[in-house]
Amino acid sequence: MADRISKKHIVVLGGAGFLGSNLIRFILATEPNADITAVDSLDPRLKSTLDGLAPVLKKITFIQGDIRDDSLLKRVVAGKDIIFQCAAQTSHPTSLEDPVFDAEINCIGNLKVLLAMKQYNRGAVIVFPSSSSIVGKALENVIDEDHPERPLDIYSANKGVAEKYFRIFHNAYDIKTVVLRFANLFGPHGKGSPEFGFANYFIRLAEAGKPITIYGDGLQTRNLMFVDDAADIMWRAVHEPKLIGQAYFAVHAEHHTVREVAEHIIRAFPQSSINFIPWPDMRKRIEIEKVFFSSARLHNAIGWQAKFSLEEGLQRTKERTYSV
Repeated sequence: MADRISKKHIVVLGGAGFLGSNLIRFILATEPNADITAVDSLDPRLKSTLDGLAPVLKKITFIQGDIRDDSLLKRVVAGKDIIFQCAAQTSHPTSLEDPVFDAEINCIGNLKVLLAMKQYNRGAVIVFPSSSSIVGKALENVIDEDHPERPLDIYSANKGVAEKYFRIFHNAYDIKTVVLRFANLFGPHGKGSPEFGFANYFIRLAEAGKPITIYGDGLQTRNLMFVDDAADIMWRAVHEPKLIGQAYFAVHAEHHTVREVAEHIIRAFPQSSINFIPWPDMRKRIEIEKVFFSSARLHNAIGWQAKFSLEEGLQRTKERTYSV
């Protein structure tokens, strides 16, 4: 296995998305000779474009395709050493508006990826970025891997189902799976739509000099993490046998209120301002309120912790600094 990993034959499913494209850029900065294939459907409903990959397209192989396509999966999974399964429908509101579409991607899509590994490539390592939102509202002061799962929307429920697929395929078929639960990633090339995460949406508003709108008083607590920290733990997870077969929270130690996040963003982009408005009914129904996540189990296992503060991440986002 060590020889295969050293060859770095990698496929990133969902490679044109926010996390996928930043992950690819991170890997190329770390391993310039990595052989990377990026696969993405570029479905307009998912709002993925090639913008995030534009600087590195000549260094990778890009295939436009869908993870629900069995023949495509056979072609891109076979012979790879590392698989990052970043393809997803990530909008919470969309999952409620079209729950079947969400399930087709986040449940059936993941199941098809795992079946392709079982049939064509049992030796690879696959890393799946899940979501902290699978737990729903906090029942304990600190949320860790033992916290009950009571998701509030279809997206969160289906990400939890997909996590269980990965665990089952590890236990039943020895597929080398790692699940990492992220919360509110932000950084370059984030989607400028509110349904795909508030942090990147706030940043895009501030960049354009538009006011940031906050629901309620803005005192609900959130955990944010710069996307390079997420890419770092995804890349490291491939090389950490201790993580195989498990699911871990991979979050920043810092927590901020939504109001504090907006204030930090405005300091980075002073041309913006903050407006407060009442909660829309549907958003209030799926609001998780105050949450405090812990990555202690991951830190204890391999010593990992996020490196970039909110201020540092915002500055790097503003400067668009990359070494590739």
